Amino acid sequence: MLSARIRIAARLLAVAALAALTAGCFQPMYAERTDGTPGLREKLMGVDLPPINKANASREARVGVEVRNALAFKLYGSATGMPPTHRLEIRFATSKTSLIVDPNTGLPNSENYGIDAQYNLIEVVSGKSVMTGTTFARVSYDMPGSYQRFARNRALRDAEDRAANEIAENINTRLASFFTAGT
Repeated sequence: MLSARIRIAARLLAVAALAALTAGCFQPMYAERTDGTPGLREKLMGVDLPPINKANASREARVGVEVRNALAFKLYGSATGMPPTHRLEIRFATSKTSLIVDPNTGLPNSENYGIDAQYNLIEVVSGKSVMTGTTFARVSYDMPGSYQRFARNRALRDAEDRAANEIAENINTRLASFFTAGT
């Protein structure tokens, strides 16, 4: 009985010793830096987001504005950032797939909306690409009623907004990882 307690105490002591050794290694991602180097928030605020090139007044142009606005809010938290150190160029394509079709009307009851995006982070000073990547978002939506055109359009628009926010979140996470780890 006593030897079991001693073994448990020894194990707890070993765990505490290892925790004490690694305690200085942990650094929160969004923490303020005390050594004067810019923190992650300042680095993300230095990313310039030019408008996404899509045909004016098209559905994809509206989705492009939604992606850009969502990403700007995630990066800056406001309308503008700091003087740009990097430029992020985004290209994307959208898709729509019918999942369930009503046999009586031939109209879809459920669809998937997708965005496939490619992004390229370019250093402003050198003009060199420092990171590229791809991401995608797939969201499903249901359309109530066969002949309710407004409800169908609103369901599609809500799906576009959800997919755009998902793309922005994916790109923001990748940028945070790049600026934290440097790769």
